[in-house]
Amino acid sequence: MYICLEGIDGSGKSTQLELLGKWLENCGFTVTPIREPTDSPVGKLIRHMLQDPKAKEEGFQRTLALLFAADRTLLMDNILVEEGLKRIVISDRSFYSSLAYQNGEEWIAQINQHSLEPDLVILLDLEVETAIRRCDGTDSFEDADFLESVRQRYLKLAQQHSFMVVNANSGVNKIHSDIKRIVAPKLGMCI
Repeated sequence: MYICLEGIDGSGKSTQLELLGKWLENCGFTVTPIREPTDSPVGKLIRHMLQDPKAKEEGFQRTLALLFAADRTLLMDNILVEEGLKRIVISDRSFYSSLAYQNGEEWIAQINQHSLEPDLVILLDLEVETAIRRCDGTDSFEDADFLESVRQRYLKLAQQHSFMVVNANSGVNKIHSDIKRIVAPKLGMCI
């Protein structure tokens, strides 16, 4: 199973990925956690470029979209395709992040056509003001207007693609509990 956590910056994806992974392992599952961008050379370039104040400009966004698609292709080849079928893969982001952040659904979908569709997408929906307080201010995407537009695109994607939406304004334990309630039945488990 391929489970993806999505949401704006500061929504708690990394924290919930770690908690979900530990819970699943404690339940006897083999888990492969992944993050986008990856630690590949392409992923490192993406992280560096995200620090640039011009990162939100349209031309820069096209370049980032292509780099994310390339990084994701490496990920699909190395983790999801070769190993993922034997275990539960949980991901901090997927191509849906590109759809939300780069805002060009048809083109983004085309360059990510070889990406594996997650079996389950959980959107951690968070108010922008809370997200900004949680972020450390080091990347150019931590801007209220931009994050609100990304949040709205995520909510639209959630409706179009049947994401499960979790209120990420709650405490860490409540969010984790909500995620477990979504994941458990998909794996034939009771909580």
